[in-house]
Amino acid sequence: MKRVAIVGCGGAGKTTFADEVGRRTGLPVLHLDHFHWRPGWVVPDEAEWAMTQSELVERPEWIIDGNYGAQFDLRFDRADTVIVLALPRRVCIYRVLKRVVTNWHHEVQAPGCREHFDYEFLRWLWRFPKHSRPQLDAALARHGDSIEVLELKHRTDVRRYLDELSETPGSG
Repeated sequence: MKRVAIVGCGGAGKTTFADEVGRRTGLPVLHLDHFHWRPGWVVPDEAEWAMTQSELVERPEWIIDGNYGAQFDLRFDRADTVIVLALPRRVCIYRVLKRVVTNWHHEVQAPGCREHFDYEFLRWLWRFPKHSRPQLDAALARHGDSIEVLELKHRTDVRRYLDELSETPGSG
């Protein structure tokens, strides 16, 4: 395991999970939100964003967390492992709302991007199973023979995976 893509619904815990996997394996962690968002929640143009991700995945080792479904193939082409955090929607919504309240007006996702309530993000999160998950599944199917795919559906699955990871000699 040298190049790991961590994907899943907003609020599933991708960033925290990526940090913990990185701590346990020694692999460098790259949070896509930090590279994507410009101050004031400004989005880069599509070509620039694709180029940024292309440069990130050329590194020899990484853990990259984030969705950005239009570029799944860029990451999955280079990944050896994809971990899908597929926690229940109610858990994801609760975590996002808690993050907004706890971090109100702090720069958590990216520099210059203060936490705020974003109705469109909440709407995307609610619709994730029907609108975004099929896109993820299609990308996984295209790369299924060349990558190991792990799907963690519950908090206990996440804890178990991390426990097993820390018990694996030579992890990373």
